[in-house]
Amino acid sequence: MALSKDQIRQNVRNRYKQIALQDVSASSCGCASSDVGCCATQENKNDVSEQLGYSTDELNAVPVGANLGLGCGNPQAIASLKPGENVLDLGSGGGFDCFLAARQVGDNGMVIGVDMTPEMISRARSNAEKGSFSRVDFRLGEIEHLPVADQSIDVILSNCVVNLSPDKPQVFKEAFRVLKKGGRLAISDVVLTAELPEEIKNDLDVSYSGCVSGASSINDLQHMLEQNGFAQIEIKPKDESKSFIKEWLPGVGIDKYIVSSTIQAVK
Repeated sequence: MALSKDQIRQNVRNRYKQIALQDVSASSCGCASSDVGCCATQENKNDVSEQLGYSTDELNAVPVGANLGLGCGNPQAIASLKPGENVLDLGSGGGFDCFLAARQVGDNGMVIGVDMTPEMISRARSNAEKGSFSRVDFRLGEIEHLPVADQSIDVILSNCVVNLSPDKPQVFKEAFRVLKKGGRLAISDVVLTAELPEEIKNDLDVSYSGCVSGASSINDLQHMLEQNGFAQIEIKPKDESKSFIKEWLPGVGIDKYIVSSTIQAVK
């Protein structure tokens, strides 16, 4: 039976609520031993993030509790952020990528993080206070309906979140709306490389909120971006990501079906 959009959103929201409420001092990355997701199965959040391409300097630059070990890449590496730019992070979680972006755009720039989970917003705001990040604003909202003004953003970041949306064309429509002319997308996400078995595709608790069954093919993503007006589209799969993706659903061989990718485009 096909899952409704609301079922998917509620499941994703509930899962990330549980992660947000986790003790900052806990050693796991947000997954219980029987759980799966973008955090993989490893206990050390920084080790997970180093696998995703973050440097030691980046990991040490954010408040404790901001890095939840989530993601499937490092959008900072492709964003080419400049001082004074306005940045938007889709699915900002504990604020990790927002805080890194704030360091790059400086006092004349602004970073907005949007997340649909109230508990994540509270956690991110607390982290911002701890780190004295005054140019970062966390807003509650869905990435399909952004609480952001038209043509106000220079760069949109996102790390393994767009795949969680049950309405991806609407996500890109909203992204196009809020970007300035010449604004750009710098996204890390998973893409589908082969058709998922039905038992994985329709497993709401395990697969969808774990960044697996919501993945789209490269062709579908290309089409969505083109249909919403984006140009200079580059979608680059990262074969090396299979080494950690296979741990998301141990024993299933999920790396045969999805791979991490960078997604870039310009308005």
